Amino acid sequence: MAISVKVPSVGESITEVTIANWIRQNGDMVRMDEVIAELESEKATFELTAPAAGKLIVKKQKGDSVPIGEIVCEIEESVNAVPSAPAPVAPAVEKAPAPTGVVKEMKVPAVGESITEVTISNWLKKDGDLVRLDEVIAEVESEKATFELPAEATGILRIVAPEKSTLPIGGLICRIEVTDGAVAATAKPEVPAKSDTNAAYAQGHPSPAAAKILDEKGIPASSVAGTGTGGRITKEDAVRAQAPASKPAEASKAPAAAAPVVAGGRGKRAEKMTSLRKTISKRLVSVKNETAMLTTFNEVDMKPVMDMRAKYKDKFKEKYGVGLGFMSFFTKAVCQALREWPAVNAQINGDEIIYHDYCDVSIAVSTPRGLVVPVIRNAELLSFDQIESEIARLAARGREGKLSIEEMTGGTFSITNGGVFGSMLSTPILNPPQSAILGMHNIVERPVVKDGQIVIRPVMYLALSYDHRIVDGRESVSFLVRVKELLEDPGRLILGI
Repeated sequence: MAISVKVPSVGESITEVTIANWIRQNGDMVRMDEVIAELESEKATFELTAPAAGKLIVKKQKGDSVPIGEIVCEIEESVNAVPSAPAPVAPAVEKAPAPTGVVKEMKVPAVGESITEVTISNWLKKDGDLVRLDEVIAEVESEKATFELPAEATGILRIVAPEKSTLPIGGLICRIEVTDGAVAATAKPEVPAKSDTNAAYAQGHPSPAAAKILDEKGIPASSVAGTGTGGRITKEDAVRAQAPASKPAEASKAPAAAAPVVAGGRGKRAEKMTSLRKTISKRLVSVKNETAMLTTFNEVDMKPVMDMRAKYKDKFKEKYGVGLGFMSFFTKAVCQALREWPAVNAQINGDEIIYHDYCDVSIAVSTPRGLVVPVIRNAELLSFDQIESEIARLAARGREGKLSIEEMTGGTFSITNGGVFGSMLSTPILNPPQSAILGMHNIVERPVVKDGQIVIRPVMYLALSYDHRIVDGRESVSFLVRVKELLEDPGRLILGI
């Protein structure tokens, strides 16, 4: 008899999912509760398990979009199917872990200043499973990131919040009935690896979070050694993974899409938009639709800053061990201007305007995984060398994929530098719930008038995008003029005038 496997309901507003990956292939013999595929929605990636043991018959292919409730595969039950509960192979002397009577309650941790609730996107362990301390048992999703939830004790897992449920910060997720002894000695035994069919499916297979990171890095899972249970590739493995060095002999293996374009050809290709890109798209459109955003411009003569930097950069590096860049000058100028024009540093919360007495400046950093915006806390209190050191630290963590949610949330104002890519002028988009963002651009020698004479000066165009609901034209223009004045006379930054 064939059992139909349908797409489960994965969220109130989700109507379809995409087959991200088939872990087991058509015709494979599978065990009950074995993970056979990964499904991807616009909000999360989750695993599809086999409801019975038998032969897998694939109905939908990788990359197909399938509505909720539609059949994706069938399982033909057979007497020769891989047993769902293989006979234990542990020595008879091993004893089951004894309950200690202690129950550990696991609650939703604080994951960011502005985040009030999270969603349980995926349980990696089942109710009643034995878990080890610090073993990842679930994936939790907030509005800004997905993170893994490790077990806070060794014992028996009792799930309280089911998948796709939404919990407030501090809400009860699960309980762990603490046991004595190591779980490893009493965990469910693996099927002996007598053949390829019986090999553990987790071997060399990435978790959903790890798969996303490897995909963004362009690293094949086959080149990464898994340290998780059964050889599974964990999120940490993916973060540490480096792309293998290419070999000349591999040039012939390049995909067809990378081949040179034939003159006069009219080829084209289509790629499915990832769930992450979909989320970014919705977020950017909502900023446009929900804010009264506009941009004002000015230009800055960068010669005074460049002269000061050229004069002191070697001594600065020698004393502080970090380079003297332009970002510290701009950050100091922005902080001083924000104190004078507090509306630019404020944000709207319902019917209230929240003003900040501090400057938490978000700095846009380009990484292999895309643009991230870590935050320099209390930037108004930092010196030039402290700002440069913090930018270098955050940039390094961003390139390594190690930025935490706390390091990327809670900023009050943003700075983005499109000039490093050659941008002459742009209208940067707001980083909600912030009300303003400063855009830096490339420095180009231009003719300007100084004291009645036409001279050549290194000039940068600045752009300030702001929410007109909270920031008036007078405030936005005055703020940008103040930044211009401070940069054209950097001695004011030192003296605070």
